[in-house]
Amino acid sequence: MRTTQAISITLPHDMLDMVKEKVASGEYASESEVIRDGLRSLRARDEAVEKWLVEQVNAAYDDYMKNPDDVISADEVFAELRTYHAAQVTSHDDAV
Repeated sequence: MRTTQAISITLPHDMLDMVKEKVASGEYASESEVIRDGLRSLRARDEAVEKWLVEQVNAAYDDYMKNPDDVISADEVFAELRTYHAAQVTSHDDAV
């Protein structure tokens, strides 16, 4: 039984040029290898995002739900950043 199947795809000219350049440079033996490697990279990225969501985002949400009073609002964060930035600009201006 075959483990591969041929398909037809349409690419924008710039992407097709990139595929052909990869093969011409010797980095890949065929256009199919370029596409397969791109798909492997896409799978790895998707898996990394999923892992981040499960391990970090869910954990942060769970922490928030346990201690909602420990969290500051986005408005408070931006206010603190504006204050910090203003202090930095003032201290830089004073030094000049």
